[in-house]
Amino acid sequence: MTDIQQTVYVVEDDEAVRDSLELLLKSDGKPVKTYESALAFLKDYSESMAGCIVLDIRMPGMDGMELQKKLNEKHSILPIIFVTGHGDVPMAVDAMKEGAVDFIQKPYREEALLEKIEAALAQDMEQRKTLDEKQEIIRRIKSLTPREHEIMDRMIEGQANKVIAIELEISQRTVEIHRSRVMHKMGTHSLAHLVRMVLSVKNLIDAK
Repeated sequence: MTDIQQTVYVVEDDEAVRDSLELLLKSDGKPVKTYESALAFLKDYSESMAGCIVLDIRMPGMDGMELQKKLNEKHSILPIIFVTGHGDVPMAVDAMKEGAVDFIQKPYREEALLEKIEAALAQDMEQRKTLDEKQEIIRRIKSLTPREHEIMDRMIEGQANKVIAIELEISQRTVEIHRSRVMHKMGTHSLAHLVRMVLSVKNLIDAK
């Protein structure tokens, strides 16, 4: 996996809180970028962003939950930690059902927030590693010729070489050659592993 610079994105409308969080994170050695509104972050957002978001739940204009929904629509995988007031806990629980990784109540201990951020950054790194692996599988699938792809689909369905040969009206030897090429290009010697690889990216392929 290529090295990616992780950043903590702080979205908070209160300038004093925003500055305090920036100072805390910088003193802990973490790259940080702050935004005074959800809309400002949304305008700056790109899928190449890595790290996590520390997001105030109540803000004028677009609130934190609305931003979360917008990011979900963009298929963002950035982990979100919501910062909430006492009365916002039910909202924060709903936000976690929508995919937020955690929430922390005001006033919070700085150590507690830093622990949650560390966990979110670790999750982001793991998610990106998994995504990189899936993109590599998709790249390998795309390297197959149309005939190899056709035979791979039948292999995954559990068809024997003889059956594939009959249905495609080619020799069994030709099927064996294509089958060997499929396994080589996909980087596996196991049919079970091939099936797991293809199924792991099925949703990504279908989405395209």
